[in-house]
Amino acid sequence: MLVDSHCHLDFPELAARTAEIIGAMRANGVGCALCIAVTLEDLPRVLSLAETWPVLLATVGVHPEVTAVREPSVDELITLAGHPRVVAIGETGLDYYWHKDRPEWQRERFRVHIRAAREARKPLVIHTRDAAADTLRLMVEEGAAAVGGIMHCFTEGWTVAEAALAQDFYISLSGIVTFPKASAVRDVAQRVPLDRLLVETDSPYLAPVPRRGKTNEPAYVKHVAEEIALLRGLRYEEVVDATTENFFRLFPDARMKVDP
Repeated sequence: MLVDSHCHLDFPELAARTAEIIGAMRANGVGCALCIAVTLEDLPRVLSLAETWPVLLATVGVHPEVTAVREPSVDELITLAGHPRVVAIGETGLDYYWHKDRPEWQRERFRVHIRAAREARKPLVIHTRDAAADTLRLMVEEGAAAVGGIMHCFTEGWTVAEAALAQDFYISLSGIVTFPKASAVRDVAQRVPLDRLLVETDSPYLAPVPRRGKTNEPAYVKHVAEEIALLRGLRYEEVVDATTENFFRLFPDARMKVDP
């Protein structure tokens, strides 16, 4: 089976179609999806999905680009991460695309998430956009390598990928890898060690070719895996097996929690 390592099924574009989405996952061989929290206010929706559907798991965190939301403390994140369906801390990181003034509050929020992950002994799900140098620097300063995690929807070049791999992180590729002009991402897809690679949709965004322009959903992660197989000269099944095994290696307790 395939695993979608990053999706947002609680977002309005998908929230009313959960049963249909789960059915499509099963029909396309996708046996698990990780539902990502982006605010504490919306976390109950994410947890409800993971509690209701055995193929779904959850994270807890506050996205780096959101403002005017409740800031998490280390203790609160640790407590929330104790939920039996929560396997990771995040989505966290830095986003200088939307916050070009590089606010210190965003960096402090990232530090809080890393500290909580280390204490909770949960991997991190990291978002970085136009902020690779600071993201890697804070990961080193806060000891993110102690828990590892996922560099989600990876869009950087090979140098950044190598630095993340050196900190025991996995590289997760989205539908962007199917875009012909995404040369840096397609290069990374060919160079990342197969045992450190994950696939995702980032639903409802970034639908892969041939679904580009449509609302994305976990069933479409198969197109990401197909493209990676073509780029690497592998059989599709090899990419499926490797990325799924990688996911459950990173989240060893998840295998017992998922009923595809």
